[in-house]
Amino acid sequence: MKKQIQLVRVAVLAVTLVTLLAIGGSPLASHTMSHHDPVISERSEHLKRGGLQLAAAAQAQGKAVELTVYNQNLALVRDTRSFSLESDINEVRFSDVAAQIDPTSVHFRSLTDPEGTVVLEQNYEYDIVGSQKLLQKYVDQEIELVTEDGSEYRGILLSGTDDIILQDADGGVTVVRLDRVQQFNFPELPEGLITRPTLVWLLEAGQSGSQDVEVTYMTGGINWRADYVVQLNEDDTALDLNGWVTLDNRSGASYSDAKLKLVAGDVNVVREVKAAADRMPLVEAEALAAAPPVEEREFFEYHLYDVSRPVTVRDNQTKQIEFTSATDVPAEKFFVYDGAQGLSFYGYAISDPGYGTFSNPDVNIYLQIQNEEEGGLGIPLPAGRARVYKADVDGSLQFVGEDQIDHTPKDETVRLLLGNAFDIVGERRQTDFRQLGRDVIEESFEIKVRNHKDQDVEVRVVEHLFRWSEWEIVQESAEHAKLDQGTAEWRLAVPSDGETTLTYTVRYEF
Repeated sequence: MKKQIQLVRVAVLAVTLVTLLAIGGSPLASHTMSHHDPVISERSEHLKRGGLQLAAAAQAQGKAVELTVYNQNLALVRDTRSFSLESDINEVRFSDVAAQIDPTSVHFRSLTDPEGTVVLEQNYEYDIVGSQKLLQKYVDQEIELVTEDGSEYRGILLSGTDDIILQDADGGVTVVRLDRVQQFNFPELPEGLITRPTLVWLLEAGQSGSQDVEVTYMTGGINWRADYVVQLNEDDTALDLNGWVTLDNRSGASYSDAKLKLVAGDVNVVREVKAAADRMPLVEAEALAAAPPVEEREFFEYHLYDVSRPVTVRDNQTKQIEFTSATDVPAEKFFVYDGAQGLSFYGYAISDPGYGTFSNPDVNIYLQIQNEEEGGLGIPLPAGRARVYKADVDGSLQFVGEDQIDHTPKDETVRLLLGNAFDIVGERRQTDFRQLGRDVIEESFEIKVRNHKDQDVEVRVVEHLFRWSEWEIVQESAEHAKLDQGTAEWRLAVPSDGETTLTYTVRYEF
């Protein structure tokens, strides 16, 4: 009778591997390790690599972690830990790194003995254990499985790609559908498979004892943005503003009690960081953190926001931290009618009479503030989404629109497009087109703005002079302002339940 093989039971629910117990070595734990759980480097008295004797490797205890997050789905992780090393060759393993790490960015440095501690090799291992990986490793080896009806099968695994194909001791072949398998039994965990992405160093230490080491690397999967909550006053002349950092961590690692810094600005990145291992697609419900003080300062040509207290950032979690607030900030609401939105000068003459004669009726609502100290702001505002609310007659807040703002330095203007006015409409039509010569065109337009509100309004009418770069307004019913090389603006007073008409003629000389 064959000697009974001691088996390690692997429970497979759907395709998720829940528990593995490995015999003949250190037990393989099934729990998920947090970022600062102890990292134990496998020690061996007689392990040789390249002819070198490996000394007993050490336990590592997490000491501190710093996390600098850029608003480009990128982060810099700086992890300080304490190792007990032998004065010889040591193998050190970090198994708590981000799944989306860029392994080419990893830097290892001894803080205790930087001169005497030398990195001989650096490896990144990401062959993560899973049911399919185990089946691949056990081809041509004996396994056991149990199906949903309780039937047990044992044999040499010939294939596990689609269905399970086993060959018994008598040479018979059994095919079991993979979706009918409830449990696999493997003798042991194959060499090379790991439970999480791991950094492995081969170090030569000049002295024995405890050493503090610093590991730095870049990872994708972490992003942040600013979210602004704006509340307008009753007459739309002032607002209260709260700015929140929204941090989204999908990097495949958690960062406990991290010193958190956020960089606002467009940092040039040569290539996109790609994930080296699968990551969980689900995100925990948004966690609203108690607002710690956030210090803003200039850094290089960017702006950096430093959170003063330690922050725990869990994997697959969205966290919000308030970074600024202001009350009673002066604001201006105004209306813009751009009847031919999207037109512009394209670098060549356009002489087609029918081109650019279309019209749309929408009158846009804008809200504008000055980011200046006198108005209660005067701080760099990182790019993000601003949601605007206003209190109804019963005091309840109602959403009135949102817009995206770019990185905005102090003393600059913030302009938000909130939507289209319901009671104000515009109409634009071409009234004349004349070719005065081979190189001269005159074109005339009539623009009407109708106001169905019970109060007078001012509407800014914007026209794009798109046919050529050299143009002149030769006739107009109201005075215009030239906003830029190809744009003119008229500010029209439109009475309550009334209409205002603008006419103008533009001459192009090619």
